[in-house]
Amino acid sequence: MYIPKAFQQEDPALLDQLIRDFPFGTLVTHTESGLDAQHLPFLLTGDKGNKVLKAHISKGNLLWKQAQEGSEILAIFHGPNGYVSPNFYPTKQESGKGVPTWNYAVVHVKGRVRFIQDSEWIRALIDELTVQHEASQDSPWSTADAPVGYIEKMLPAIVGLEIEVISIAGKWKLSQNQPQQNQLGVITGLAMQAQPQELTLVGLMQSQLKKEQATEF
Repeated sequence: MYIPKAFQQEDPALLDQLIRDFPFGTLVTHTESGLDAQHLPFLLTGDKGNKVLKAHISKGNLLWKQAQEGSEILAIFHGPNGYVSPNFYPTKQESGKGVPTWNYAVVHVKGRVRFIQDSEWIRALIDELTVQHEASQDSPWSTADAPVGYIEKMLPAIVGLEIEVISIAGKWKLSQNQPQQNQLGVITGLAMQAQPQELTLVGLMQSQLKKEQATEF
């Protein structure tokens, strides 16, 4: 991934948080048939130097047979993104200069994958994923709510994935290469669209701008 210095995100806490906030990632592997991509919800566990991504696939998905155990993979997590019009820039109103662009935040994780068919491991993962994604519900569903034996019958049809993280790279393209007045203009322009994704992007931009302003003093 090409990352100009202005857009490089190196804060481990922010990188981890984006993965947790946007856990539905794209898993890119190189199999016997060539490149392959899977789209899966992931769970990030561990701490600095010992991070692991976990997920699961259907046993009918031949990835667990086609990708070599221990092979290197790439997991991509897309944060919020939005179109930036030149009309958002106050400097464009003065000089007429400006071109469209796109603001976004993204995290790339490289690691080594292994496939797991242990039913206890898979059940524990399903429980963890359920707790994470049901947390925002008024009455969170639990696997314990299912009829006795219902979940257990499904476990043999599932293969777990555990990815030992080798590296994490983040790119926060949030108009940092623009003067502050243009950054504020982009924030205003995106906020006026009042769409959830753009509003989330605005939050990231505001945090980034506060960080930049703090370093000026």
